[in-house]
Amino acid sequence: MLSDSDYIYDVLIVGAGAAGIGVAIALLDANIDNFAVLESEQVGASFASWPRETRFITPSFPTNSVGMLDLNSVAIGVSPGASLQVEHPTGFEFAQHLRAIVDHFGVPVREGVNVTGIVKDSGIFLVRTANSELQARHVIWAAGEFKYPRRLGFPGAELCRHTASIDSYDDIDGDDIIVIGGYESGVDAAFNLAFRDKLVRLFDRECPWESISTDPSIALSPISLERMREDWFVEQVELHPYSPVTAVQPHDQGFEVTVLDGRTFHTDVAPLWAGGFEGSHMRIANLFEMRPDGFPQLTESDESTLAPGLFFSGPIVRHDEQVFCFIYKFRQRFAVVAKAIADSLGMPSDSLESYRTWGMYLDDLSCCGGECVC
Repeated sequence: MLSDSDYIYDVLIVGAGAAGIGVAIALLDANIDNFAVLESEQVGASFASWPRETRFITPSFPTNSVGMLDLNSVAIGVSPGASLQVEHPTGFEFAQHLRAIVDHFGVPVREGVNVTGIVKDSGIFLVRTANSELQARHVIWAAGEFKYPRRLGFPGAELCRHTASIDSYDDIDGDDIIVIGGYESGVDAAFNLAFRDKLVRLFDRECPWESISTDPSIALSPISLERMREDWFVEQVELHPYSPVTAVQPHDQGFEVTVLDGRTFHTDVAPLWAGGFEGSHMRIANLFEMRPDGFPQLTESDESTLAPGLFFSGPIVRHDEQVFCFIYKFRQRFAVVAKAIADSLGMPSDSLESYRTWGMYLDDLSCCGGECVC
C-alpha cells in the first residue's frame, strides 16, 4: 500500500516514539484505522540512542488498579514500571517497551521510511519520502527532538561534543571535563562523569538547581537535585551558575572556554555541550506560523493555524506559557487530536471520553499553571 501513490490515508503520523505511538493508539480508540505511522529507523529509535547510562527523570510506577497512569505510560492499560520492572527506565529499555506496545495494540508502523518533506495540495497532504509520495487527509507530526541537537549557541560551539552524541560516559576521555548547560542533560552528564572519578566544571547562564518553580519543564527534577547531593557529585563537580559561555576556542593543545565576565577556563578535551535540541518541527517550518519562542502556533486542537489538517504531538506542543515536554504532559493531548480528526472525518469519537477518567484528555487549559504550596 505504501508504494501506491494513488491511495489516500485518513491520517499519516510521522515518528514512532512516545508521541507517535501514543496518538496512534488514540486514533485506534476512536475507531480510525486508515492510517500509518512512518518511522525513519525503528520504533523508539531516539530513546535507544540516549547515552547508555541516561535514565528517565520521571519515575515509573504501576498504579492502573487505582485509576491512575504510570507517569511514563503512553496508553491506558500499560505501564513501563510493570513491564520493565524498573522505576527509572533507560532509553533502551523504554524503546523495548514501545515496541511491545506496538505489537500488543497492532499499531500500523512502517519502519525505514524517511519523510523528506510535506506539502498541501488541493486539501490533501503529500508526504514525500526517499522512495515515494504518500497522500493523506491529515498528518500528525510527532518526530520529536532528540535527533536534532542544537549545535550552535556561541562562537566555537561546533568544537564541543553535544551530549546527545554520547554512547556511554565510559567513552569520555580526560579527567577534567567542562560541561556547558546546567539543566537535566548537563546534570546527568556531570553526575555520570563524577561517578567515574572525573572532575567536572558545570556552567550555566542561570542557576536552575536553585529555581523555585515546581514545573520540571522549567526547573530541575527532584531526581536531578537528589543526584547533586551525592557525596561524589559534591566533591567532584564545581558549579558555575550565572556564567554564560561566550566562546570556546582551541588553545595549547586543548580548549579555552570564556564566560561573560571575561574569566577563561582550560580543558584538555572538547567541552560537553548540553545545549538542548532544535526540534524536528523546523523540517516543516513552511506549514505553520511561528510563536516568538520558535515553536508552532497551534489551535485549541494542536492543529497548525496555517495548514489545517496538520497536527502536532509531543514535546513541541506549547499553549501560552504551558510547555508539554514530558510524556505525562503531552499524552493528555492525544485524545484532543484524535477527536479533532474524527470530527473532520465525520466519525463518532464518544469512546475517547474514557480518556478523561485516566487524566489523558486535557482540553481545558485553564486548570494549568498552579504551583505546589509546600
